[in-house]
Amino acid sequence: MPSFTATAPGKVILFGEHAVVYGRPAIAVPVVDVRARAIVRADPRGKPGCIQVQAPDIYLESNLEALSPDQPLARVIQSTLTTLGITHPSACTVRVTSTIPVAAGLGSGAAVSVAIVRAFSAFLGHPLPDEEVSQIAYEVEKLHHGTPSGIDNTVITYTRPVYFVRAIPGGNRTASLIETFPIRQPFTLVIGDTGVSSPTSIAVGDVRQAWQADPARYERLFDAIGTIAGKARLLMESGGSNSLGALMDENHSLLCEMGVSSPELDRLVETARSSGALGAKLSGSGRGGNMIALADEEKAEAISQALRSSGATRTIVTTIKSSMP
Repeated sequence: MPSFTATAPGKVILFGEHAVVYGRPAIAVPVVDVRARAIVRADPRGKPGCIQVQAPDIYLESNLEALSPDQPLARVIQSTLTTLGITHPSACTVRVTSTIPVAAGLGSGAAVSVAIVRAFSAFLGHPLPDEEVSQIAYEVEKLHHGTPSGIDNTVITYTRPVYFVRAIPGGNRTASLIETFPIRQPFTLVIGDTGVSSPTSIAVGDVRQAWQADPARYERLFDAIGTIAGKARLLMESGGSNSLGALMDENHSLLCEMGVSSPELDRLVETARSSGALGAKLSGSGRGGNMIALADEEKAEAISQALRSSGATRTIVTTIKSSMP
């Protein structure tokens, strides 16, 4: 029996961090330069139903039955079986690797989930459609992030720029809005990793506590960030991507006011700007992880080098390609 392989890209949020949890729009794009990969191979010598899980990046090798149901890899495998109604799969090995930094705002957890669902469901003979792949990944995201927005699993599953508005229980929107949209003009991003691990669930939880303590202030911040995301989509669709920089700068200031930046992020943002970036901001939940800078293509490598000299542990230069029909 052949092996089945699937990959899934990373992602960055361009606009809308934190505000997206409260029903405002966010924009995210795939980062295809880093990927999670899952390989599922049949084990002809294995006992029926025995699934061996291998994740060398986190030093994990275990039988599925020995893992906690709340272990993310175990959850995604079991959720795939449940979705397909399969209780006794053929013996196999599920091996996952990734080049996506963990806890850095690049969607590592969602990418691993998407890759596993696609490879494992194909191995089982019933490849799942994107909608179900995304739903399983979203449920697993709850283990990583507590109250995820849903944007990571969406942009990674569909591998397209996504405009996302989350439904809020009791709000005006009864279902989340998920729209892929065309980009008229390609643009280049430089991603700088602070090297500071920052679990999303902690930052999201802190913002929720702050919002509960001062809802008027935080609703104002969320509204301003949502307005920026709407303007950014119009620019990307109309060919004005080079004008996104000013919106990035404005968005970063609002996130600083929200309390989710950090000295490391602010230093890299300022370094990017002083090195010729058109704009820069943190990306993701903040407190660490990554920042992003909009750059002219010919300046991208110099900005990347400046970020590394200023303390970035890793940089990625990626081009978000035009997606016009």
